[in-house]
Amino acid sequence: MALLKCGWLWRQSSILRRWKRNWFILWVDGTLVYYHDDTGRDMDGRINIKFNCRDVRTGRECRDIQPPEGRTRECLMCIVQRDGSKTMLCAESEDDAIAWKIAMLEAKATQVHFYDPYDDDYYQTVPLDSHQAMYVTSDYYGNQYGVPSGTTHIVFREDPYRVSGDQMALGLLAGAASGAALGSFMWMPCWF
Repeated sequence: MALLKCGWLWRQSSILRRWKRNWFILWVDGTLVYYHDDTGRDMDGRINIKFNCRDVRTGRECRDIQPPEGRTRECLMCIVQRDGSKTMLCAESEDDAIAWKIAMLEAKATQVHFYDPYDDDYYQTVPLDSHQAMYVTSDYYGNQYGVPSGTTHIVFREDPYRVSGDQMALGLLAGAASGAALGSFMWMPCWF
């Protein structure tokens, strides 16, 4: 996978709202990963720019944010995600912030080409400017969606196991309560 941009940025923490310096790497597929240092060993977080980013703001567009000490407001960046959350970043300079914004918007707009091994054509053409390729595997595909050729659809599916823990606990609690209530009636024939 190709690297689009990397460098040091200041990131505002989500809980205490303090500024931390992180090493950011933006890949061509739209993944923005940030690490504790430039060795890339300890990943602090990941943002999928291609699918989760709604807008990238810089400078005066970032309201209600105070830049870190020694930085101006023009160095600020704000990544607005689809769920409404915001990631606040600060670059070393105004030019660096604009360069990061352009790189993020380019990563968001990069097309992903699909290659289907089950296609009737023996050879599939590869576009000249293709940077990203996604291959179809022979595993279980899940739900199938009929799409006319030439149409791009993005389907967001929630994790099916996201709420299974609390649902299972609720089911066990309901089963224990009904078992305790109905269990005493099972002994009723033995008493008479």
